[in-house]
Amino acid sequence: MSKPRALIIGGSVGGLFAANLLRSTGWDAVAFERNAEELSGRGAGISTHPQLHDVMRRLGIPFDDSMGISVDSMIFLDKDGNTYDRRDTARVMSSWGRVFRSLRDMMPPGSYRLGKSLERIEQDAGGVTAIFADGSRERGDLLVGADGSRSTVREQFLPGRHLEYAGYVAWRAMLDEREIPPAIHAQLFERYTYCLPPGELFLAYPVPGRNNETQAGQRAYNIVWYRPTHPDKLADLCTDANGKSHGTSIAPPLIRPGVIAGIKAEARALVAPQVAEIFERDPRPFFQAIFDCDSPQIVFGRVALLGDAAFVARPHPGAGTTKGAMDAEKLADSIATLGIDAGLARYQREQRAFGSGMVALGRREGAYLTDQLKPRAERQQPAISWPIEDLIHSHNTRSDALRKVLDASRQIG
Repeated sequence: MSKPRALIIGGSVGGLFAANLLRSTGWDAVAFERNAEELSGRGAGISTHPQLHDVMRRLGIPFDDSMGISVDSMIFLDKDGNTYDRRDTARVMSSWGRVFRSLRDMMPPGSYRLGKSLERIEQDAGGVTAIFADGSRERGDLLVGADGSRSTVREQFLPGRHLEYAGYVAWRAMLDEREIPPAIHAQLFERYTYCLPPGELFLAYPVPGRNNETQAGQRAYNIVWYRPTHPDKLADLCTDANGKSHGTSIAPPLIRPGVIAGIKAEARALVAPQVAEIFERDPRPFFQAIFDCDSPQIVFGRVALLGDAAFVARPHPGAGTTKGAMDAEKLADSIATLGIDAGLARYQREQRAFGSGMVALGRREGAYLTDQLKPRAERQQPAISWPIEDLIHSHNTRSDALRKVLDASRQIG
């Protein structure tokens, strides 16, 4: 008897979690990635949570010292570089590339296909068909849309559901450990570092190196700098040197040199000189506009949305990769236990509630930044500096907050 077949649209970590978990429950799962070359995740440091560790161990991937870097303290630096607060913490910082490589290496030959850009999906009583831009067609019993925040699958089934701009961007930079001046390395590298320019949030932490190394001397330091940005300013940032507008997102190589020079100058003016030095040494920092999207439905016949294709939550809970893993696990287990149709119905109930809860959590944690574009009288938090105790509480209770959202969604299921 042949195995049921799943078509996974999207070859990033969410799609790979889905493919590997479905394969572990007896499915033939094939991932289709639109890019023609293997994916890479420059500067994509990620937080991890116990739920992510559990899913990876279930797949036989040990979450050991090679997977991330443990951080046991966080510090707050003022504009002059002085430490004005220090707290204990317990975090494991990994990278998108490290998780991706572990999952990608599990896929058998022929089950991960590059250069497959989805055009549309057709369904009938017997199953689902994916039609690709190269004219090829693939038939399956299930299709999983795991194609990211700008999902082609979601666009077909929820054409009126658009990403909502949150009012700020995240500038990102990453520097190899060996390029950090020794004195700065000794002070910062093993710590999670915050700077709080008025109305902004700057954070930095160690991550695996560019080739996923976690050994001392081969790691990297990752910076994320959230800055309120008016839509008109965002449009300017997304305009290249030839005057071409790229909407709300621009490829890092196309960011104008003057924009790069300007953000480095602002780092020198606004944040501690130690982290400004690290930021400035990255030859090509880049930015991402922050969006969110709350979907009213995530199952459409034999089609299921997963990860950022289902819900786009702001990054503050540090759980994007974890949510993709949890979505994939719930999908695979529900189908294995109940069959395709009943399993998809459970997935719709529970993961829709979970995803909506994560969007709400991200909005609460990012409200201070969104508020900066409003008149002060209309802000939820009128202060011009982020309340430090709020940040510390959020930082140290992220896994608890994730668990509460999960528990609430399971009560619905």
